Amino acid sequence: MRNIPPEFSDGAQSVLRACQILRAFRREGEVLVLSDLVHRTGLPKTTVFRLLQSLVTGGLAERAGRGEYRSLVRFAHMQQIRLGFAAQTDSDFSRAVSDGLTHAAAAHGGVQMITVNNRYSAREAVRNVELLIRERVELVMEFQTHQRVAPVVASRLLEADIPVIAIEIPHPGATYFGANNYQAGQIAGRAMGRWAREHWNGKADQILLLELPIAGPLLALRTTGFLDGLRDELSTADSIPSVRLDGKGTLEQVLGTVRKYLHKVKPRRTLVGCVNDVCAIAAVRAFEEIGRGDYCAAAGQNGTLGARQELRRAGTRLVGSVAYFPEKYGAELVKLALGILQGKPMPQAVFVKHQWLTPANVDLLYPLDGG
Repeated sequence: MRNIPPEFSDGAQSVLRACQILRAFRREGEVLVLSDLVHRTGLPKTTVFRLLQSLVTGGLAERAGRGEYRSLVRFAHMQQIRLGFAAQTDSDFSRAVSDGLTHAAAAHGGVQMITVNNRYSAREAVRNVELLIRERVELVMEFQTHQRVAPVVASRLLEADIPVIAIEIPHPGATYFGANNYQAGQIAGRAMGRWAREHWNGKADQILLLELPIAGPLLALRTTGFLDGLRDELSTADSIPSVRLDGKGTLEQVLGTVRKYLHKVKPRRTLVGCVNDVCAIAAVRAFEEIGRGDYCAAAGQNGTLGARQELRRAGTRLVGSVAYFPEKYGAELVKLALGILQGKPMPQAVFVKHQWLTPANVDLLYPLDGG
């Protein structure tokens, strides 16, 4: 920073030093801690701290968190941070993440979001990587399901020196943000075991698992956790035969998969563990269509709007869904992205909060769904 001539009065020197502090913020909306500002200005720590308090009081800076500050003054040298977001598809969950990111970027003020849609397609995900590179984004938040192209997507971005945050599905070299899949599966399995004891005296005839093999082994931990959780609560779980089906696709596609299976088997009381809410809703619908609704008890994952609406339906056989609160992802993702870009020490994996969502508590956790 430029030295202040000694002939300036103490008052003028304080003003110029305050300007030094404000100009130390290099990007619009950048958040810095006291030590960052001391390093960038070369001013004594006590001076920086004292002037920061004056700038906050005067409305030229604000506290962005504990010990964190953000300038409210925009200089010509400041630039917006360009973040890329590759959305998974047009599902409820993906839309909630997208909306949250849009709101978080707008609230931050110094972030510009460049959004593309992977449309649940491996080919589209690879194309979108090249598009985001051409857009000169500084970091990409990648939400795509296909494990087989994850190395391609990640390596291309890392070659371009663009850090990656992988949402829900791990990508090599990327920071992971999303579910603790095994824990989420356990929550659903334990709840299902309790339900089976209370409603069927613990005597289920079959376990139906709707999985998503294309997403790889990490997402498969939801199934592993579900079975382990079920064993924790249901002593007979190991003796119950299980069937695994591919839950890939839209609601109609999964519905077709479950319909086809049900037409081949005799009616039996079935505990359905699902990789996501689409599969859970499809299973409930398929059982109801052939008059076997009472033979089904399904557990979902994600707590999406569609699942919440189903939980409010009288007589639903959706026992519950593990909520991930994707509408809250945006603020956390922006915070993580900015920390990475600022070179701050950040965790390699950030796990989101999980909570079991049921017909009894859905309106308490999501009171504004209907408003």
